[in-house]
Amino acid sequence: MNKLRKAAAAVTLSGFVLAFGLAARADAGGAAIKVRQANAQDAAMASKTLNSFYKPALNGRFPGSVNKLKIGVSTRQNVLGLIGKPDKTRTNADGFDSYSAEMGHPGYAIAYKLNKIREMRYFGTNVERQTNIGGITKRMLFKQWGAPSRSNIIRNGSLVQQKITYNRGKYKLAFIFNSSTQLDHINLLKR
Repeated sequence: MNKLRKAAAAVTLSGFVLAFGLAARADAGGAAIKVRQANAQDAAMASKTLNSFYKPALNGRFPGSVNKLKIGVSTRQNVLGLIGKPDKTRTNADGFDSYSAEMGHPGYAIAYKLNKIREMRYFGTNVERQTNIGGITKRMLFKQWGAPSRSNIIRNGSLVQQKITYNRGKYKLAFIFNSSTQLDHINLLKR
């Protein structure tokens, strides 16, 4: 009788472990599906962000809240009037005024020549970066925009980056990558 109880207990325990294991596996499978869906949504949003730069660059502009600013035309006063004082002001004539990314607002850096915008840099957002430029990869860029006009390696201190440039009319849009999956920022300037 004791052997029978032990056998029944073992079968019950095995059934419980099996049922628990199957439930855990189902939960993990459901979680994996949700992660894949979230990753696909993030990639779709990053792709939309990437493509939002394509047409405005033809006119020397970035998309979004700074769309009224144009390379070679807009002045520093125009910039200050539109997006306010920089968080970090340039320290010399060739320097950049820097605007930090805040909740829902991307970061920018803007340089001037003779008081007109010479170059704009887009750093994207800090929150949910993977849905913004943090989700843009070299593979995505090449797939959607084709072969670049130019690609070269640049050194920024000890950091080695790849600069991938697309000519857009009178302007060039440069994507600065730290690795194949890490876009640091996007530059816009005259050709």
